Amino acid sequence: MLNQEALFPMPQQGNTSDDYWTPKWIFDALGIEFDLDVACPPQGPPHKSARAFYTQETDGLASPWFGNVWMNPPFSKCAPWAWKFMAHRHGISLTAVSNSKWFDELWNNADAVVLLPYNFKFDQGSIFIHTCLSAYGAENVEALHRLKIGRVRS
Repeated sequence: MLNQEALFPMPQQGNTSDDYWTPKWIFDALGIEFDLDVACPPQGPPHKSARAFYTQETDGLASPWFGNVWMNPPFSKCAPWAWKFMAHRHGISLTAVSNSKWFDELWNNADAVVLLPYNFKFDQGSIFIHTCLSAYGAENVEALHRLKIGRVRS
C-alpha cells in the first residue's frame, strides 16, 4: 500500500473544472457493481457506481482502497491516482490519454485498455481530451469487452 499524504487540504465546497462525472450508460454497459468509487463528487456519485465511495472530504487518495474499484480521478492531478490504481491492480479507471510516465506504465501493464470514442461526453459534456478505460482483473477485462465501443487491447 502506498503511503500518500492528502491531495486536498480542505473539503470541496462546490463543483470545479475537475468535476466530470461518468455517464450512467458506462456503468450499465459494464454490468459490474464496484466495491469502491475512489473519487466521487462532494455530494456522492450521481449514478450508483459502487457500494462505497470516497469524496474529496474523505480523501480517496490517502484512504485505503479495497475490492474492485472504479476510478475517474481529477484530471488536473491524475498521476498520483493512476500510480495508486496500478498498485491496487483490481478495478477499472477512466483517465485522460497522456504523454506521461504514468500513462505509459498503465498502457503497457494494465490487463486491458480501450480508447473511448473521440466524441465521448461526460454528464457535463465533452472535455476535448482523449480518454480511455483501463482494467485489472478478469471480470473487468470482460466488462470492457461488453461495452462494444472500440477495440480492447489486452
